[in-house]
Amino acid sequence: MKSIKKSWIIIGVIVILLFIGYSSIKGTYNKMVSLDETVTSQWAQVENVYQRRADLIPNLVNTVKGYADFEQKTLTDVIEARSKATSVNIDPSNLDANSIQQFEAAQQGLSSALSRLMVVVERYPDLKANQNFMDLQTQLERTENRIAVERRAFNESARNFNTYIKSFPQTMFAGMFGFENKAYFKATEGSDRPPEVQF
Repeated sequence: MKSIKKSWIIIGVIVILLFIGYSSIKGTYNKMVSLDETVTSQWAQVENVYQRRADLIPNLVNTVKGYADFEQKTLTDVIEARSKATSVNIDPSNLDANSIQQFEAAQQGLSSALSRLMVVVERYPDLKANQNFMDLQTQLERTENRIAVERRAFNESARNFNTYIKSFPQTMFAGMFGFENKAYFKATEGSDRPPEVQF
């Protein structure tokens, strides 16, 4: 009788320990999934604001084209840079340093082309006074600010994810479940400021 009671106690303890272990692993896994989805969602926001900038460019180019003697090479550079920037797509499940760097390089090319465009615009006072151009330029500046905000939010969500999966005991389960470190968005020097435009 005593041995049967002991057996039930041992079985009860084992069941309780298994339940605690299962709950712990389940909670850890679910938290990693949640943080991973936050990073993916934040990346989508980064792409969204970059797409907004790309969507403004055709209107900006068309407004500038209205000035017949405007330098065509500058416009062509902007159009080509936009095409290159919008062609770089990143799979959110593969946010490694190399893919983010490729994305940023393409976006930086577009930023440089836009900066050159704005410098050339300085020579055209009528264009600078055009209301459509002024509105588009304001929207572009606001979009550049949104890009900076979204990149910062992306890095924050990546940091939260990375910190969680590197902490003990999550680090044991992260590799087992296939969760890998997320790369940070590292912009090139000076790209955290919108293009400087003087009117």
